[in-house]
Amino acid sequence: MHIIPAIDLIGGKCVRLTQGDYDQVKEYNSDPLAVARQYEEAGLKRLHLVDLDGAKQRKIVNLPVLERIAGQTGLHVDFGGGVQSDEDLQAAFEAGAKQVTGGSIAVRQPQTFERWLEEHGPERIILGADVRGREIAIGGWQEGGGVELMPFLRKYTDLGVRYVVCTDVSKDGLLQGPSFQLYKEILAEFPQLHLIASGGVATMDDLRQLRDLGCWGCIVGKAIYEGRVTVAELAEFEQKS
Repeated sequence: MHIIPAIDLIGGKCVRLTQGDYDQVKEYNSDPLAVARQYEEAGLKRLHLVDLDGAKQRKIVNLPVLERIAGQTGLHVDFGGGVQSDEDLQAAFEAGAKQVTGGSIAVRQPQTFERWLEEHGPERIILGADVRGREIAIGGWQEGGGVELMPFLRKYTDLGVRYVVCTDVSKDGLLQGPSFQLYKEILAEFPQLHLIASGGVATMDDLRQLRDLGCWGCIVGKAIYEGRVTVAELAEFEQKS
């Protein structure tokens, strides 16, 4: 299973929200590049970079951070947050993103997202399926999309989506464990998916359970910052998985 550390950005700094609430923000580091280098030096290969300003403003805001990390590390960066137009998508790829995650746009502008899939291929476009309950949450998790999760996944897997990041907003940032039952149901219905679990990871045992469920990857954020797991442990786990 791929271990994907997360860097969430507000004002160019590394932060974490609790349950997607912009009023519950905690800054952890003012230098995202230094954090990314720590992950790379430990042996991790991937990075999930989220522009929280962009998600709220519906346009990319923290592009310079993506450029620095992609240009000065060898990490495989997947980028999301505010990618709402062809220009945003092109800018993210030109800045060095290997993959781009689209969530809100897949709800608001499905034809655009479908075209991105056709033009760039399922290896470069990740579907963001963030949920509150079983409803898709969009706009930096500030809005309900009025779309149920399973039909949403069915629609896009039928159109060729291979990679899905699924965050249970109710779990995110609480360090109380992931939504194992949710991921089990998704993988039972869509066994071909490269499912990336996100939200709630607090221990190495959480990661072992997600691996055993069949998750392709797992995003780890707050657990690293809060010292619940170390990057060395994560790198070793990934190598053995």
